[in-house]
Amino acid sequence: MASNVEIANRALQRLGAKIITSLTEDSVNARAVNTAFEPVKRAELRKHPWSFAIKRAQLAASATAPLFTRTNSFPLPADCLRVLSPDPEVNYNDLDWQIEGRNIITNDDAPLDVRYIYDVTDPNEMDVLFREALAARLAVELAEQLTQSNAKKADAAAMYDNSIAEAKRANAIERVAQRPPEDTWVTIRD
Repeated sequence: MASNVEIANRALQRLGAKIITSLTEDSVNARAVNTAFEPVKRAELRKHPWSFAIKRAQLAASATAPLFTRTNSFPLPADCLRVLSPDPEVNYNDLDWQIEGRNIITNDDAPLDVRYIYDVTDPNEMDVLFREALAARLAVELAEQLTQSNAKKADAAAMYDNSIAEAKRANAIERVAQRPPEDTWVTIRD
């Protein structure tokens, strides 16, 4: 069973630092990890459309409409980190909505279908290669504070680059290939 502590300890091991038993224990390493863990995890989730972190929802319109230009406002789900196109085969630029604050504003009627990256809180729901990449990214964040070594930080950054590339490659292989969106520039030849 994976845990946040296990991910944190992988990061600490990569730095040659002492491992922890809890994110809230009274130690320098635990305090450093506890401060960095959630922001780093959310940033890594947001950077890529990870298959394990995609959710679908039908959003209800807000009672308060936007002041101008659009007719409806849809509050984003509380766990939403990044909005994706509702249909992977639809060109993201062809959607008639935009995000303002924590709302999608559009002329579309309710319910609004969305796909989004959510804040995965259970490490067991994360792909194992993503957990390794997250540990590597944590190591980069913690290197300066825990080791005061630029060499360790550079090594951690190189490990992160390799880990994130492997995770993205595995994620891409497990997904159905996406066709490029049709564009008049291409279809004019037909």
